[in-house]
Amino acid sequence: MPDLSAASGQPESAQLQSSLSARLDAMRFGRFHRRLLLIGGSGYTFDAMDVAIIGFVLPVVTQRWGLTGTEAGIVAGSGAIGGIVGALAAGRLGDVFGRRLVMMWALAIYAVATLVSALAANFDQFLIARIIAGIGTSAESVIIAPFLSEFAPSRLRGRFTGALTGFFSFGFIAAAMLGWALVPVGAEAWRWALGLTALPIVLLLWWRRGLPESPRWLEGKGRYAEAEAIVDKVEAECGSMAPVSIAGSMMERQGAVPEKAGLALLLQAPWRRHLAVAFVLWAVMGCCYYAFMTWIPGLLIARGLTMSKSFGFTIAIYAAQVPGYFSAAWANDRFGRREVIAGYLGLGALGALFLANVQTPTGLLWASIALSFALNGVYAGLYAYTPELFPTAIRATAQGIATATSRVGAMVSPVLVGALYPVLGFTGVFVAALVLLATGALTALLAGPRTSGQSLS
Repeated sequence: MPDLSAASGQPESAQLQSSLSARLDAMRFGRFHRRLLLIGGSGYTFDAMDVAIIGFVLPVVTQRWGLTGTEAGIVAGSGAIGGIVGALAAGRLGDVFGRRLVMMWALAIYAVATLVSALAANFDQFLIARIIAGIGTSAESVIIAPFLSEFAPSRLRGRFTGALTGFFSFGFIAAAMLGWALVPVGAEAWRWALGLTALPIVLLLWWRRGLPESPRWLEGKGRYAEAEAIVDKVEAECGSMAPVSIAGSMMERQGAVPEKAGLALLLQAPWRRHLAVAFVLWAVMGCCYYAFMTWIPGLLIARGLTMSKSFGFTIAIYAAQVPGYFSAAWANDRFGRREVIAGYLGLGALGALFLANVQTPTGLLWASIALSFALNGVYAGLYAYTPELFPTAIRATAQGIATATSRVGAMVSPVLVGALYPVLGFTGVFVAALVLLATGALTALLAGPRTSGQSLS
């Protein structure tokens, strides 16, 4: 075999990375990728159910335990409180110990804590369980996108990762149906709604037993034979459009050196700029998305709708997520992630403007549908974009920091809505959302780098 590393002027470890990366990028899209999408996406479905079900449970537990507006906001943001810890821990642990291990433990923590919250005897128990469940859901959200993106061919990665986020919409719709069907039934029905969001996790944990570790992460740790074996297996199942002949085991024998990178790498150019862009975009979405999705049933009730009708409207609003996610997933590879993020943020700003001004129930419904469509389209772009901004050695860590930023916004914004709504009113809340969304759109367009079609290595 010719010495390609010497011919290219690259160190052998870099040449090995380009070899495995090229093989993954040249892979045909096949059953393995569809299976990976289903198993990984199912985790996002349950993550979304956990976030959304609180919007339906919140009015009931507020009345049950006599919570103030601020206390109710703390409950709404409780998942985000744990989410900050979960995101930061999962990102770093995912880069140090591997993506798969974190995915499994995150699901287990979420399932146990959610069942405990369903059985809570008082407000304090409920709040603590919700915080711990937030650790699990956030850790899950952090690690899935980098994990799946590291298997996706570069030509399809925007659609693949964008479609992954579409599973969030299934969780929101399922939670809305549970909330609509169960919560109004009786004083204790909210417990069944929470419990039913956790039980299917056992099945998902069983499915995930057979998932392989990310070969990109393995090669970064010097475990070249394992990485090559996984790529060989996937390649045998799916086929390749342009086979690459460099063997990972051969490169290992030639003395390739594993990657070593710490948190300090995030502060070096160009990664610190990329981190700043991710920070702003995730902060904006954390504030706007979680405040909207958590409070919309209660805000609709405050505008004069009955609880039953509010929940019915919310199902329609959540259903708008499906075209939002999948239209943006399709657009990711056609127009670019940065442009998709900015475009859907702009649509979200228009939706917030309409919500700030409409008065009729029909107008509220359509404006809310427009905002739901747009915000979820942003996430389809953002989940594809963020892993592409960073190298493999710090990809999960950076995703964890970005997600933690979102969780800070998710924690603060429901509390602010609960405290400020009596002062600013419905209109003021959504004018503030408009300003934040416009800021995010400008940040993406003016500071965000292009990533479409580039190799993750």
